[in-house]
Amino acid sequence: MNLKEYKIAIIGLGYVGLPLAVEFSKKRFQVFGFDVNEKRINELKKGKDSTKEVSEKELAEVPFLHFTTKLEAIKEADIYIVTVPTPIDNYKTPDLLPLKKASQTIGTILSKDNIVIYESTVYPGCTEEICVPELEKVSGLVFNKDFFCGYSPERINPGDPVRKVHNIVKITSGSNPEIADIIDKLYNEIVTVGTHKASSIKVAEAGKIIENTQRDVNISLMNELSLIFDRMGIDTLEVLEAAGTKWNFLPFRPGLVGGHCIGVDPYYLTHKAESLGYYPDVILSGRRVNDNMGIFIANKVVKLMVEKGHVVKGAKALVLGITFKENCPDIRNSRVIDVVRELQSFGIRVDVYDPYALKEEVFDEYGIMLKEKPETGYDAVILAVGHEEFRELDFKSFGNGLETVIYDVKSFLPKEMITDRL
Repeated sequence: MNLKEYKIAIIGLGYVGLPLAVEFSKKRFQVFGFDVNEKRINELKKGKDSTKEVSEKELAEVPFLHFTTKLEAIKEADIYIVTVPTPIDNYKTPDLLPLKKASQTIGTILSKDNIVIYESTVYPGCTEEICVPELEKVSGLVFNKDFFCGYSPERINPGDPVRKVHNIVKITSGSNPEIADIIDKLYNEIVTVGTHKASSIKVAEAGKIIENTQRDVNISLMNELSLIFDRMGIDTLEVLEAAGTKWNFLPFRPGLVGGHCIGVDPYYLTHKAESLGYYPDVILSGRRVNDNMGIFIANKVVKLMVEKGHVVKGAKALVLGITFKENCPDIRNSRVIDVVRELQSFGIRVDVYDPYALKEEVFDEYGIMLKEKPETGYDAVILAVGHEEFRELDFKSFGNGLETVIYDVKSFLPKEMITDRL
């Protein structure tokens, strides 16, 4: 078939699936955007995207894109691209249920010669060991004879106005050389900066998962250094700025590590490693450091409050930001909640203000009612996320008579404005 003759169905229309569907539609592919969330589909049909990854103008200019919750509407597709979440459970174990369900769903409508491409982040081997058997079992078709698979990991950076699907190099792979070529050519239709065709699906899976594992380990080192320098009474940012004058020093910063990738992906890799009898010391030690940073931040704030003469029990604190990163509404796996919960354990009343996050999502996920705007009379203010809007806030107006503790997690504010920073 000519590439443009392929009908494409995108399974899952979140931060990854929607931008992908839009890009293929821009190139005049016939695209079906499928999601089980009826509210999400209705929103998109009205030209609105609550993730803010795609503008109203872009949604209005893609006549070849059709949104649906009905499986019947996508059964004529030739290529299915899976972009569902791959989270972890409460025990830090990969939760593959969304991926399995998506595979089972596709299996019910899979036809001969169809290609199923997975973009969800997984451990090496997952596509062929977990997804393919589900497709075979439900469809009754034979892998690499009746249907084929590929893996091309997403590299979406939520809230980034510059790095989008079309200008981020795409890793591609296929279940045999011919399919790998087709998938590579397919993505080259929408990616202007080119692709990297991996030699196998496993290599592509591994390539994706170590991107975020590497960042996680590097940030954990910065966090550990911050813990050490805090005990020494040294400003971590000043140390990093000094060290950064050397040309090959890596510019990582300490902070809360959350989100759908960096705080999750390492557990997929370590899960697979442990199943093979190898305990990954470096990766897991880095995860432990990063997972405990919220508790450290909250305890540091409490100590500063005591030093300033505040009574901790019954005190009032303001946390600025609940999203996992700046200037986007994404609250997935945000570790700001660790700071909130630890402060609450001291008997502190905590208000949370975030102009980007969606109130309903925050309440459903964390049980927190966001403030419409900050109040006054706070004993402590914690700037947890570096939203640009926060630069305009009058921090002096937040106090309660005593000197308000202002703790800057992101080294976002001028040093003279704050009490301390991470």
